[in-house]
Amino acid sequence: RVDRPQRFSSACPTLYGFIPRTYCGAATARLCMDATGLCDVVGDGDPLDVCVLSEKAFSHGDFLLRCIAVGGLRMIDGGEADDKIVAVLEGDAVYGSVRELSDLPAVIIDRLRHYFLTYKQIPGEQAAKVAIADVYGRAAALDVVRAAYDDYGVLTAA
Repeated sequence: RVDRPQRFSSACPTLYGFIPRTYCGAATARLCMDATGLCDVVGDGDPLDVCVLSEKAFSHGDFLLRCIAVGGLRMIDGGEADDKIVAVLEGDAVYGSVRELSDLPAVIIDRLRHYFLTYKQIPGEQAAKVAIADVYGRAAALDVVRAAYDDYGVLTAA
């Protein structure tokens, strides 16, 4: 679901939204801790974020689309796991055949890294404690998506 309005002057270099019926809780945090060796990381308590690459321009948000996960950014925001799944729009003329993050031009990942390291920064205020601990491929991205689905199941069962 693409729905994220931006609060500041920076613009995300991709479509930016979340994967429905996901939640970043204990299972998502555990994956982050296992991958980074960090302790005391918790899930951010939000649906799992997704950045969707497409050659198409969209003039509004609040819609659903089909996409294919190809990798992700393991972001830690103030001690919270806040992964950003990178996906391609299914059937897209430019990106539709990509299946691994490593198949994308490095500049695309660099732009995403820069955006997420700075998008919450308010001019004149101290920078937020945000880090991208890892950039991972499709297999790890699917593990994160499964963990977020599991966290959602635990949340809705409670």
